[in-house]
Amino acid sequence: MPDVTQLLQRIEQGDALAAESLLPLVYDELRQLAARQLSRERAGHTLNPTALVHEAYLRLVPQSDAAPQWSSRGHFFGAAAEAMRRVLVDHARRKRAEKRGGGRHFVSLDEHDIAAPGRRRDLLALDAALTQFEQEQPQLAALVKLRYFAGLTMPQAAEALGIPLRTAERNWTYAKTWLLHAVSDD
Repeated sequence: MPDVTQLLQRIEQGDALAAESLLPLVYDELRQLAARQLSRERAGHTLNPTALVHEAYLRLVPQSDAAPQWSSRGHFFGAAAEAMRRVLVDHARRKRAEKRGGGRHFVSLDEHDIAAPGRRRDLLALDAALTQFEQEQPQLAALVKLRYFAGLTMPQAAEALGIPLRTAERNWTYAKTWLLHAVSDD
């Protein structure tokens, strides 16, 4: 059985069968990644981990002749995390659209939500802040995506970015502080 890196290389070379072989090999990891991302969302989210994996995978693996450029397993999972983030942001935007009650706020009568207001960050505010941060600090934004959205450990993220672990730790501290400040200003 080929490993993920070999399949990614074959996909890059235009092998359509390799794309079909990739999903079963990485499905469980992608589903765990999706579950982790959805755990940060509000309760009662209409997407489930399976739907999120499938939507992201459709965006990730091209259906045309354009082959993606993945250099490693870490790069692939970083791209998968970004695709899942895009799916969640698009979903949040559709939910917030005027025809769906746009400016109205959902009020839960669940005691846990009332007891802990503001526990979850607004995904759209985080996306806007991360987009701005990416323009100013692209490498630090890549670290945030790998850590927050892909769920990579600090050593894995440092390796994927090709930077020393200590640098990644410093960058992570700065990036979290910057994003928290940007989101709380909203």
